[in-house]
Order: sequence, then structure tokens, then C-alpha cells
Amino acid sequence: MSLRIVVTVKYVPDATGDRHFADDLTVDRDDVDGLLSELDEYAVEQALQIAENADDAEVTVLTVGPEDAKDALRKALSMGADKAIHVEDDDLHGTDAIGTSLVLAKAIEKAGYDLVISGMASTDGTMGVVPALVAERLGVPQVTLLSEVSVEDGVVKGRRDGDTASEQLEASLPAVVSVTDQSGEARYPSFKGIMAAKKKPVESWDLSDLDIEAEEVGLDGAFTKVEAATERPARTAGTIVKDEGEGGKQLAEFLASQKFI
Repeated sequence: MSLRIVVTVKYVPDATGDRHFADDLTVDRDDVDGLLSELDEYAVEQALQIAENADDAEVTVLTVGPEDAKDALRKALSMGADKAIHVEDDDLHGTDAIGTSLVLAKAIEKAGYDLVISGMASTDGTMGVVPALVAERLGVPQVTLLSEVSVEDGVVKGRRDGDTASEQLEASLPAVVSVTDQSGEARYPSFKGIMAAKKKPVESWDLSDLDIEAEEVGLDGAFTKVEAATERPARTAGTIVKDEGEGGKQLAEFLASQKFI
């Protein structure tokens, strides 16, 4: 029986771009380039490695987002994933982590799965809670923040590295895991992979396909929201200390006044 792996990925604003909030205090995604979240590339890589070591496996990448989110799917497909699912609906605008976990869980159930792999967090929200929320909604074990992961005989195993110790963890499939940026460098898409990705299937679903009501997601259904936001002030010129024999003293006084020492 084929091992069905679903990788959840996110289309995020480029961290090097000029990011800001829109009028409704959601992230303005129209004025900045987007890409596949770097931390999700590690999840795709681990899924591909598990599939390569399995007798029969299929890797599906799943994303929730606007039309442009297909770019994240294409990147994952060009890395080697077999097919993709894109959940897109205007009513999803402003959905928080809890709402996103609902959509992902419903889509994962509809797609069919044995193992769900996620990155440790998204590079825009950086909450890191969605894998655990998805596991709870699916009613399956979660093994999170793994720096090493493998599947054998219906069991997923992995190593979680902490500040002072490492843990060896395992769970019976079906299960949800998340992997860290220490799990292994993600592969670069080859030219052959990029060309092959254009022919791989990408399914498009909306909320009605998942039996989700609009009120359960979006800004109205969000459990969290941004109340106010202020733009970061422009950088000011630094304080110049002219050393005429008292530079060290002046520097120490400045650091002390700022409570750095």
C-alpha cells in the first residue's frame, strides 16, 4: 500500500521586501513579492527523502492562500513532489492560525494521508502552532520540532534537539510531524524538475469543497486579531563620540544611560 505523505506549505511575503499592514490590519501581500516559506522547504525535503526510501510513496503538497500561492506549490513540485492541492477562497482573507488549521485538516482528510509533514513555523507569522492544531483536529499523534525523521513499519521516528538534551520520539501512523531547519538542507530544483512540475496535477478547492462555512474562517471567524499597528520609525543618525582623550569615558556613559551596562 502506498505511503501517502501530505506536506503543508505556505506562500509568504519575501522577508527582504518592504512589508506592512493593509487598511484592515492584515498583512498587505499585494505590494511585496511572495515565495515558498523557507522553513517549509525543509518539510518538502524530508518528505522526498522518506518517499525515496519507501517501496511506494506519494508526496502531495498542500497550501491555503490566494492565486499567487500557486507559486509556492510549483516550487515544491519542481523539487520533486508528485501533486499539489490549492485551497483558495475570498472568504479566507484574514484567517488566523486556528482557522487555517481547520482548513488544512479538512483538506488533508479529503486528500487522504498517512503522514503529514510541516515546517517548524512560517516565516511571516512564526507562531509554530499550526502542526499541533492540525494533529488535534485530525485526532492523530504529533511529533514536532524534529531535526531528524524517518518512517519504518508504520511508525514515524525522529530526534528533537533541545538546549541541553536530545529526545528520540516515535508515533504510529497516521501522524503529524514538523521539522526544523536543522533537518537537512533542501535540494535545489533542477531544470528537469522545473519542466516536469508544469505537467504535474494541481487541484483547486474552495470552502464549499471542504464543507466549511465562511463564518468559521476569515477575519470574522478569527480568534485573534491585530488591534493597532504603527510603522517602525525611520532610523535616526547615531550619536558621534569625538575622541579627544575622553572617548572611552563618553562611550561608557552613553552605554550606561541606555542601560546596556
